[in-house]
Amino acid sequence: MIEINENTRLTDILDEYPWIKDELPKIDKKFKLLKTPIGKVMMRKADVSEMSRRSGMSVDEIISMLNNLIKNH
Repeated sequence: MIEINENTRLTDILDEYPWIKDELPKIDKKFKLLKTPIGKVMMRKADVSEMSRRSGMSVDEIISMLNNLIKNH
């Protein structure tokens, strides 16, 4: 299990937990972009703080959501 914080890269999370990519759009529709060609490019550079800016969710909300997904999977 990796420690998730505001600087954790999305690619690192998905390398460890690839199934999360399918779960994120269920949490917020904006994460559907991850499955588009542009989203795939953006994913390489995105970290949790960038996910927060793009989704409008707070960093703490995203970290909590990710940790809950991992814990409950």
